[in-house]
Amino acid sequence: MPVVTVFGGSGFIGRYAVRKLAKRGWRVRVAVRRPNEAMFLRTAGDVGQVEAIQANIRDDASTERAIVGSDAVINLVGILFPTGKQTFDAVQRDGAERIARLCAQHGIDRLVHISAIGADAESNISYQRTKAEAEAAVLRHVPTATILRPSLVFGPEDEFFNRFAGMARMSPVLPLIGGETRFQPVYVGDVAEAAVRSLETPDAKGATFELGGPEVITMREVYGLVMEETGRKRFVLPVPGWIARIQAWVFELPNRLLGMAPLLTRDQVAMLDNDNVVGADAQTLSDLGIKPTTLEAILPTYLYRYRASGQYARTKVIGDQG
Repeated sequence: MPVVTVFGGSGFIGRYAVRKLAKRGWRVRVAVRRPNEAMFLRTAGDVGQVEAIQANIRDDASTERAIVGSDAVINLVGILFPTGKQTFDAVQRDGAERIARLCAQHGIDRLVHISAIGADAESNISYQRTKAEAEAAVLRHVPTATILRPSLVFGPEDEFFNRFAGMARMSPVLPLIGGETRFQPVYVGDVAEAAVRSLETPDAKGATFELGGPEVITMREVYGLVMEETGRKRFVLPVPGWIARIQAWVFELPNRLLGMAPLLTRDQVAMLDNDNVVGADAQTLSDLGIKPTTLEAILPTYLYRYRASGQYARTKVIGDQG
């Protein structure tokens, strides 16, 4: 079997990618900081096909051990906010460069790097700036690397639709920031499939793909979908940007002082000033032979948990006049 090392393989996108790789006949090394948290993936393939190994992309030695002997590498590591030594610069920029540099040293020319739509080296938003710097570093070391830039990624384990559905369950009021900002949500399974096909498609070498689903929706419409799927009516309260930034600063305090996950960051508020959609001239999922999955096909499969009666909530069927 060919060997692929997947950094961040136990994460949201990673678990889907590992399962697809195993089914395609790859031997998979799941490189994570805490291997015990990735043991659930061993059942994704045959006995011994999927192996969890320790690696920290802030460290040369462990990263190199994970790469040596691999035929291909996929880097899925990314963070939404910094905690301690896990900063945007250290993880998203320096970590990505370290992986690419070590791939080049060991003659590995098949590298897939997950970035994001909106990556911009001139941005004053750390998340977007480090994403762009990582892309440049990866291609500098491995010119044949494939860059994947997804829009908002959704799926059963996401931290987007699940968060708002949880808010709708608990609160009669939903604060709305950036109500007219547009997104092009892409299903996590499609992103994982794109990563796998990038390894299998010769034309993907050195290419950049922007990944989005078939629908472009606004933040306000996201709330509408959440309320429709959860069967709840909530008052949507628009929040001006300046108030949102103050709220984010307050929410960041536990993160800065205790390392806790913030509900909202100032970077996230700033990113809501710009649309997050696939560019008109970009290569997309269709160029990899993938038909994007709709929100309608996936959201009901996991947002039912937030209905008042859960899976037993009554739903309309064809011919139902009630």
